[in-house]
Amino acid sequence: MTVDSATNQEPRAPENRGSVVISVDAMGGDRGPAVVVAGMAESARKNNEIRFVVHGDESELRRLISRRRDLSDRCDIRHADGVVTMEDKPSQIVRKGAGTSMWSAIESVRNGEAEAAVSCGNTGALMALSMLRLRKLPGVDRPAIACLWPSRNPQGFNIMLDVGADIRADARDLLQYALMGSSYARNGLGVAQPRIGLLNVGTEEHKGRAELKEAHDLIAAQAAEGGFDYVGFVEGGDLPSSRVDVIVTDGFTGNVALKTGEGTAKLVGEFMRAAFANSIMSKFAAVLAMTSLKRLQKRIDPRRVNGGIFLGLNGTVIKSHGSADATGVSAAIKLAFTLAKSGFQDRLAARVAQGAAAAAGGDAETAS
Repeated sequence: MTVDSATNQEPRAPENRGSVVISVDAMGGDRGPAVVVAGMAESARKNNEIRFVVHGDESELRRLISRRRDLSDRCDIRHADGVVTMEDKPSQIVRKGAGTSMWSAIESVRNGEAEAAVSCGNTGALMALSMLRLRKLPGVDRPAIACLWPSRNPQGFNIMLDVGADIRADARDLLQYALMGSSYARNGLGVAQPRIGLLNVGTEEHKGRAELKEAHDLIAAQAAEGGFDYVGFVEGGDLPSSRVDVIVTDGFTGNVALKTGEGTAKLVGEFMRAAFANSIMSKFAAVLAMTSLKRLQKRIDPRRVNGGIFLGLNGTVIKSHGSADATGVSAAIKLAFTLAKSGFQDRLAARVAQGAAAAAGGDAETAS
């Protein structure tokens, strides 16, 4: 393991033992660095192409990593004294976050020594630091957070964005979300021709706010050149459906939908456990249905879809749930690896530039 100071020395490039380098903020999250390191070890066992640049308290990380045979020769440690807590305000972290593990993790992507960063830390602070250090892609006004939503599609998931990066979004922002979401679906889920839907209060074209109607026309006009199919307006019931692959919405609506879905899934799980524990016969029925129940549990397990990706930045950043366990952390790392391996960042930048050029052309035609 190589140890460098995140603030006083130029970081050294990791040794070539693993072709894809992931930068990990080990100190963010609710469960501490032991769980993050356990998730890294789980990823390392499954994939010999991954190596890590891990950021946080040097002595603690050295102790934790040395216990993991799969990690001992595949990690470079960057010491960072500070930790971004869940209570820290993003505005404060922007001013004083230079010595934190979160800042250091993003710097590894900015410096080109890692292809993606993963953090379980404070979402607002992570987005603020990512925008500060990585900057937005040319043509992007508002970055978005994209999440995976369990669905009936063959790939098992749909993509929804934005789910909380910015509560506002005008028509041009929604067009950018459609372009970025289609690129994510193509490179992250292997969907060759993604189907895009715009979330609204109804599927009829006369419904919705003015910016939604304008976005409807803009997205439809870009479908052929953008390499996606636009299905038009969709409703909340379409989020898990096989009608679409990508759902586009503003951050306020997307975050409410995400939290509602998570809460509903938890409630259904509690109801099922209570039902099967209600009587001797129901417990016997649970034993008979165990195989099917395990299959269902695996399919809807929120740990499998852990990892919201920040789209629209000059670098790939994955936000893991703050309460993620080792399996959840490993899922976020797997997502980071998949996107890095596919060359997603370069393709996303090209797609956004294409959309910005088309939008500029439309403005010129309108002006003339």
